[in-house]
Amino acid sequence: MRKSVVAIVGRPNVGKSTIFNRLAGERISIVEDTPGVTRDRIYTEAEWLNQPFNIIDTGGIEIGDAPFLVEIREQAELAIQEADVIVFMVNGREGITGADEEVAKILFRSNKPVVLAVNKVDNPEMRDQIYEFYSLGFGEPFPISGTHGLGLGDLLDAVVGHFPERAEMVEDEETIHFSLIGRPNVGKSSLVNALLNQDRVIVSDVAGTTRDAVDSTFTREDQDFVIIDTAGMRKRGKVYETTEKYSILRALKAIERSDVVLVLINAEEGIIEQDKKIAGYAHDAGKAIVIVVNKWDTVESDEKKMKEFTDEIRAHFLYLDYAPIVFLSAKTKKRIHTLLPAILTASENHAKRIQTNVLNDVIMDALAMNPAPTYKGQRLKVLYATQVAVKPPAFAVFVNDPELMHFSYVRFLENRIREAFGFTGTPIKIFPRRRS
Repeated sequence: MRKSVVAIVGRPNVGKSTIFNRLAGERISIVEDTPGVTRDRIYTEAEWLNQPFNIIDTGGIEIGDAPFLVEIREQAELAIQEADVIVFMVNGREGITGADEEVAKILFRSNKPVVLAVNKVDNPEMRDQIYEFYSLGFGEPFPISGTHGLGLGDLLDAVVGHFPERAEMVEDEETIHFSLIGRPNVGKSSLVNALLNQDRVIVSDVAGTTRDAVDSTFTREDQDFVIIDTAGMRKRGKVYETTEKYSILRALKAIERSDVVLVLINAEEGIIEQDKKIAGYAHDAGKAIVIVVNKWDTVESDEKKMKEFTDEIRAHFLYLDYAPIVFLSAKTKKRIHTLLPAILTASENHAKRIQTNVLNDVIMDALAMNPAPTYKGQRLKVLYATQVAVKPPAFAVFVNDPELMHFSYVRFLENRIREAFGFTGTPIKIFPRRRS
């Protein structure tokens, strides 16, 4: 389910980054008194009242000789466009300024819910000064202090109250949603077009052409698919266009909506560190994964070369040993017929459920083969196991003491489960639990 997005918007030096860091629970944005320090949109996850959401910290919308500084205005407007709720932040010590009124005009045109936060209200005596902010036209202003963390609860209550209702999915549960992620220019858009047999997505050799996630529906052999093309992810410090920086958030949102994630690698360039980081987003989200080596037509492809590349991928992506690897060329459609079966298998395994009695037979056989080791004079006793979730499959293993279950033994049980039931393409999770 897609998380709601909250954008913090305002003129420079009203404390947006301070509030952002408090909501994020860590120092992510640079905080200085110098206006314009935050030039790029920064995003993170937060949670309030058991509702997770994404927060965007934007550069201040600044008034200068020109109506707005172009780059900062573009960033803020992109954030406003993508947000479900906007926190409009002003400085309670300075009162309403002309810049605040200009920002308010932009927010009125957005037709998005706006919550007005009056920052730097550090003591109760200052609360009487906030009433002038009613004139901005956004209803009740919420006095807060980013420095001291005051008033954030009431502010977040108002923000969460504007989140859109989570409507039930109207699509058939049998429909497989899959997204394509990877650094720029690995051929994601070309692969979309090859699967759809039409030029649905603009294809260009210029890295970063695709900025938004685009959904396309198609059917193969009575199976419905929804394919989500995403903007390329580029390493921090290597991203020059403001719109491309923001595309990473949209790609992460596409991962959230996916059953299966295709991690694309460029066969011409080989594996780089950024590929591993990108794949980590999908793995951490618990999604089924297929590794796709694209542009296979550009290398001297034979069985020996394919095995060498496979070994290299396995060495670099140790945590993705469950993910199948597909070699293809989106441009020539060479081996493209191997992709959908891999997606289908990964999706089926991602939703697979194992009967408790069958699962425990496998667990007991594993214990007989490799008894649990002792730790500090105590021996781990595995009593029974049961599957507690799917997408990804998760198993609770009830033991005498969870602290005795070392990571290596968890890994051993995971391998035995995979040997018995497959689970190709999907991560599985094992949680040791004390029997009550």
